[in-house]
Amino acid sequence: MVKEIRPNETKRAVAYELWLNAPNPMVTFFKTLNVTNLVRFSRKRKMKFNMLLDYCIGKAAVEIKEFYILPVGKKLMQYDTIAVNTIVKNKEGEVSSCDILYNPDLNIFNCDYLKYTAQVAEECENRDLVDSMVIGTSAILYTEIDGAIGMNSGIYNNPFIIWGRYRKKFFKYYLPISFQFHHTQMDGAHAGKFLENLQNVINNL
Repeated sequence: MVKEIRPNETKRAVAYELWLNAPNPMVTFFKTLNVTNLVRFSRKRKMKFNMLLDYCIGKAAVEIKEFYILPVGKKLMQYDTIAVNTIVKNKEGEVSSCDILYNPDLNIFNCDYLKYTAQVAEECENRDLVDSMVIGTSAILYTEIDGAIGMNSGIYNNPFIIWGRYRKKFFKYYLPISFQFHHTQMDGAHAGKFLENLQNVINNL
C-alpha cells in the first residue's frame, strides 16, 4: 500500500525543503563488500549469487524506516512494503525490469525471483510493483567495476545499487558497489547504516 503524506508531519520535512528541488539531489556512496560468505552460500545451496545479494539488500533495508518514504514528483509517498528490482536479459536480447517483493523467508524470495525473472525474460515486459518502495539494482557481469554514478532524471528517485563481478583476493571474495539515494529520502547516516546492515546480513546469512 502507498499513500501521500505531508512532509511537515515527518522527520524528513527539512530535507524535503532543502533537497526536493535541488539541481542534483542524488548522493552516491561507494563501498567494497566482503561477499565471501555469499559466494560460499551460493555454491553450497546452489542459489544464484545475484538473487542472494538482492535478498540481503531487502533484508538490510527493511530495518531502516527512511526506506519507506520516497519523493515522487513533488509529493512525498509512504510505503508499507519494500521490493528489490533486478534487470533481466529477455529472449529478444534486450533488457527488461523485474521487481521482486522482499520476503524474509529466503526460500519464498528465491522462488519468486526465479518465477518472475523467467516470466519477464519470456514475455519481454517489465514487472513493476507500484505499491512498493523499490530499490533498483544493476549487475554489470561482464567486467569488474570500481563503482558507478547513476543518472539524476528527476523522475526515478528510488535508491539504486550497481555492481560488477566480484573479485578474489587470497581466499576471500570482494565486491565494490555504488549506492545512490535521494537526499530527501535519507541522509548520509541512514545510508551508512544501511551499508553496514548489508555487510552484516551477508556475514550472517
